[in-house]
Amino acid sequence: MATMDATEHRQPPRDVPRSDPDAPRSFFAGRRVLVTGHTGFKGAWLSSWLGRLGARVTGLSLPAEDDASRALFQAPVGVSLAGDIRDFAFVAASFAAHAPEIVFHLAAQSLVGRSGEDPLGTVAVNVLGTAHVLEAARQTPSVRAFVNVTSDKCYANVDDGRPFREGDPLGGRDPYSAGKACAEILTAAWRESLVRDHRPAFATARAGNVIGGGDWAERRLVPDIARALESGADIRLRQPWATRPWQHVLDPLRGYLMLARALCEAPRDFAAPWNFGPAPGCAVPVRDLAARVVARWGRGRVIEAPESGPVPEAERLALDATKAAAKLGWRSRYALDAAVALTVEWYARVRDGGEDGAVVAMAQIDADEAATAAGPADAEAGR
Repeated sequence: MATMDATEHRQPPRDVPRSDPDAPRSFFAGRRVLVTGHTGFKGAWLSSWLGRLGARVTGLSLPAEDDASRALFQAPVGVSLAGDIRDFAFVAASFAAHAPEIVFHLAAQSLVGRSGEDPLGTVAVNVLGTAHVLEAARQTPSVRAFVNVTSDKCYANVDDGRPFREGDPLGGRDPYSAGKACAEILTAAWRESLVRDHRPAFATARAGNVIGGGDWAERRLVPDIARALESGADIRLRQPWATRPWQHVLDPLRGYLMLARALCEAPRDFAAPWNFGPAPGCAVPVRDLAARVVARWGRGRVIEAPESGPVPEAERLALDATKAAAKLGWRSRYALDAAVALTVEWYARVRDGGEDGAVVAMAQIDADEAATAAGPADAEAGR
């Protein structure tokens, strides 16, 4: 395992404003970035994007679960470390050896249903594992910014449909949601009592229900549709009425990148929780999203077959991302139909057309960056 001077720092380029379309590339080029969970759905997309920006990426994760997941995980990660965040010695040694400047923590047991089947395992990963990564970052002098990616399900949901804001109470009625609320509380505890002068600067990021190519998780809507179409089976909707804030994976990832840069430049202003939710029109019932996906794909039959999952889930979820828009300059770029189009394009080109999943993902990342460079008018074209 390669070693580096853990005391090395690089001052951020303060002369590059956040509105500069080249700012992400200018900022991340050459920086040491550690991504936990880099073999997962969002982690693979984020690692690919960071590599495209010129970052020196170290990934820390369990191996990809199956061949379908590996269709996306071919990211340009400089060092890929296979290990478990429940092993603090492994995590701490990885941080010490690779001396990251920026950490994105995405490693988690990410399925609500599985948390009902394995509550202790879920808590061990999502709570104790998060504490291990937080402490390893605190003990590593090179770390300047830490973005803990949690979930929109960290809020105490009374199911009234009101969009959650960052100051709303945390809670959870299932092991997954409760674990994500605990991860938020732990991050705040490290930030407020265990570090000085916000070094590292700890922040949390709460996104909506993310869709995009390369997700093959069990009991998730788009992967279920893709599997059904591949096998010729009907698409069965278990919770057709449940409303979720759907968003394409590139939207929150862009927010995470912007937040990491802001943490390095102004830690006192940005070390806090942040929502990265879609535009209001993207919060629709499962049956609505399924109909849009099938229409875009051009085939498939949807059947509503309600059933109870391993744990009860709220019927409605929504996020208010006003704070991220006002203070970070972030906004959701993709309206729902645009998000669906990008998602179906990936599955159709990779599973139906035999193209390389990582190549298709990179093309979509490049198009997103081109829209940023083009300015607000062109960036709105997908709405």
